[in-house]
Amino acid sequence: MREFDKIAIQEISKEDMLMIIQALEYTGNNTNIDAFLKLRDNIVKELSSLAESTEEEFVEYLNKSCQIETAP
Repeated sequence: MREFDKIAIQEISKEDMLMIIQALEYTGNNTNIDAFLKLRDNIVKELSSLAESTEEEFVEYLNKSCQIETAP
């Protein structure tokens, strides 16, 4: 097996990414394990940078766009 230091997420749905972000936040807040919150923050920071937005704007965008797509 080839070794690597980083993994790129090229195609993951917005819904899946939002779920990952929310799961990390929920787990970090309910277990008091800061590593989960730091990972969540790092993911949001990287993705918001790619989207050329603030972290708050990016999370708000995910929330709004996922609500629209999942609404009946």
